[in-house]
Amino acid sequence: MTIRWTYAFIDRPAGVLPVAGKFWTAVTGTGLSARRGEFVTLLPADGTDACVKVQGVDEGPGGAHLDFAVGDVGEFTASAVRAGAEVAAGHEGWAVLRSPAGQLFCAVPWHGESVRPPVVRGTRLDQVCVDVPPSSYDAEVTFWSTLLDGWESEPGTRPEFHVFRPPAGLPVRVLLQRLGTERPLSAHHDLACADVAATRAGHERLGATFVAAGAHWTVLRDPAGGTYCLTGRDPETGALPSLP
Repeated sequence: MTIRWTYAFIDRPAGVLPVAGKFWTAVTGTGLSARRGEFVTLLPADGTDACVKVQGVDEGPGGAHLDFAVGDVGEFTASAVRAGAEVAAGHEGWAVLRSPAGQLFCAVPWHGESVRPPVVRGTRLDQVCVDVPPSSYDAEVTFWSTLLDGWESEPGTRPEFHVFRPPAGLPVRVLLQRLGTERPLSAHHDLACADVAATRAGHERLGATFVAAGAHWTVLRDPAGGTYCLTGRDPETGALPSLP
């Protein structure tokens, strides 16, 4: 089943949705849509198609999830279930599903979205990273490899990563990361940055705080309390620089 478009959702507690919306529009150079129920959309300034939304959640700290826009929600849902997903909630015209390890994602109708937003100030929010406990990692790789038919699926540059690159034009990648210890699955967003240090400084001026640094990434916490990563990848292609 062909995925026509992808949305990355920034999930934060409902009480801090305005704080999250203000921060994420500032760092992505977007405008904020009118609130629709529990979420708002980040609208690109140049009129290209949106691919990031901020959603308020009633329980837990939030995190991230993906919406897959497809031509036939019922067909996509059935194919996801055959691959190993469970239907977490059915709605008229769309569905919430859960991967075998517990990552939520949604099947939604495609409304013709096709034009990827541009890089803004050397950065692009282009990836959802699912942090998977070791006991579930292999099964989760198999599931997403089946679900994301037509996407490139291959191990990352480090042994704990597996990358899913979408067909040209789709705006959001998927990365699986095998955790070092057994703990509940979670998910966060990654931004591709031409200059991680400069991007970090800009985000901190807007209220983000430093959490940790890795080989090619810096972990920050936004003013709404959610963590995300700045990664040293090419914002146009999503690729890492050549490694020694």
